[in-house]
Amino acid sequence: MTLTRTEVRELLDRHGIRPKRSLGQNFVVEPNTVRRIVELAAVGPGDRVLEIGPGVGSLTLALAEAGVAVTAVEIDDALVGVLAETTAGHDVVIVHADAMAVDWSDLLDNDQWTLVANLPYNVSVPLVCDLLDGVPAIRRMVVMVQKEVAERLVAGPGDGAYGLPSVKVAYHAVGRMVGRVPPSVFLPRPRVDSALVELVRREAPTVDADSEVLFDLVRAGFRQRRKMLRRSLASLVDEAAFAASGVAPTARAEELGLDEWAALTAAVTGES
Repeated sequence: MTLTRTEVRELLDRHGIRPKRSLGQNFVVEPNTVRRIVELAAVGPGDRVLEIGPGVGSLTLALAEAGVAVTAVEIDDALVGVLAETTAGHDVVIVHADAMAVDWSDLLDNDQWTLVANLPYNVSVPLVCDLLDGVPAIRRMVVMVQKEVAERLVAGPGDGAYGLPSVKVAYHAVGRMVGRVPPSVFLPRPRVDSALVELVRREAPTVDADSEVLFDLVRAGFRQRRKMLRRSLASLVDEAAFAASGVAPTARAEELGLDEWAALTAAVTGES
């Protein structure tokens, strides 16, 4: 069983709930879409799935249908009650919490988890980056986000969407866009297209560099992305470090791949 548009609207009306723009709430109301997400996630009996922003439970029910154990994290007080109603009788644990403030080490054990979620629009980028940085128990992610966000996550050097999130993904995972989703499958209907992104965590980063220094450099570089690195990184990198790294001081942040950022980091930390 999955929820149709009519059923979602009736649920919201019965509970007196209106989607909150402040929480980035756009509920999926098309059964084929949630089934497609579950199919792309390739999860089934025995798998442990984390869902963030389950809303009224459309995707949650599709995951439960596939036989997975779902832990659903929902911030909205009103929706927690609705979710409990729609998922009653299924292997679903509901956690009433803000995903941006959860202590994931308490919530997730050391087993391998897959994140499958229609992420709230307003926190999708920082949430994905935080989970990549700090929650190694999550081995895979299949998430629905705004198309523009999806492009940022999987972009490479020279792409217009390339930035800090792109480097973060490249450092921790292999990322790819696996599908497009039209506005028509949501309630309320957003003004933008959405996309599905798969992120598969690497066993270890592909570069050997001090991650704190590396991302300090990346952050500073993209803060002034149109400027040459000589200027945007002036307080962090001297000419000798540029020379040692082989990175041209006249380059811009958007031109550097992960290997170049790592080389610059090694030069700064004296490990080159």
